[in-house]
Formats: sequence, structure tokens, C-alpha cells
Amino acid sequence: MKKVLALIVMAILPLTAAAHGPSPQKVEKEVVIKADPAKVWGLVKDFGNMQKWHPAVASTTLETKKDENGDAQTYRTLTLKGGGTIYEKLRSADDKDMQLKYEIISGVLPVADYNSKMTVKAGPGAGETTVTWMARFYRVYKLNPPIPAGQDDESAISAVTGVFEAGLPALKAVAEAK
Repeated sequence: MKKVLALIVMAILPLTAAAHGPSPQKVEKEVVIKADPAKVWGLVKDFGNMQKWHPAVASTTLETKKDENGDAQTYRTLTLKGGGTIYEKLRSADDKDMQLKYEIISGVLPVADYNSKMTVKAGPGAGETTVTWMARFYRVYKLNPPIPAGQDDESAISAVTGVFEAGLPALKAVAEAK
């Protein structure tokens, strides 16, 4: 009987591995800025003005909506210079820990279930700040192969990496210029 059960488990196990769907992805980037953390946090936490420091954002529109509990929730629409929009929800802006958390509701990035956190903290030297931008997400196509072009893990990782790699140096330049 044990042999029969072992054979059944061995036969089913490969099927469960193929049926799990996409794997979660993560991108994390960091930059050191020669400016006071409070100054940098002021730029990062300003959820309605990302166009002030991110070169891909043409404008930001804020709106407040009530959720099912009657609590006010903040959303922003990022209008991109290259065309398209990204609609995001602010999850939290913590002044004490200098952390901003948000999620993408919809938009042109090839991602799903995108949650991000930007953290501002004292840098390695006096008067310096370290900003860490991290996101967890899935590719936009959640089914198993064949995966349509542009909806795969590599496309999702590349898109998020591009956003971070354009944004962090620009944030640095704006923070250091003021």
C-alpha cells in the first residue's frame, strides 16, 4: 500500500508544480543623496507631486475617495510624458519612519498586484540620505505558458527597474540642487 501511495504522490507532484502560476517578483534600488533626510522625505512623501522629481511623469492628479468603511483614501493618476497613465493608491505615509507605501491599481506597466515602498533614512555620511525604493509584483499575465509577448516576468522586471533607475538619480539631482 505504501508503494502505491508513493507512486500516486510522485505522479501528482509534477502537475502541482506546473499549475502554480507566476512567481512573485521584486525590484529594489538604492541611492545616496547629499541632502538632509527631512528634505528628501519632503519630496518623497508629496504623493501629489511626483512630476517634480521623476522625469517620466508629466503631471500628477490627486483625488480622495471614501472606502466601504467611510474612510478617506488617497489616489493619484500619473500622466506619463511618453503617453499613458498609472493609477495608484496611497497605502501609508509614515513621517516617523519616513516610509511611503503605495500600490498600482491600473496602468501601462506590465505588472499585477504591485505594491511598493520608498524608505528615507540617514545616509552613510553627515548630511547624507539613503533612499531605498522596493516593489513586489507579478507579471501581468497570470496564467501558465504560453505567455504573450510583453506580459512575462522579464518585461515586468524590466519596466519596474526602468522606473526606479530613472527616478532615483532624478530625485537625487532635485534634492541636491535645492
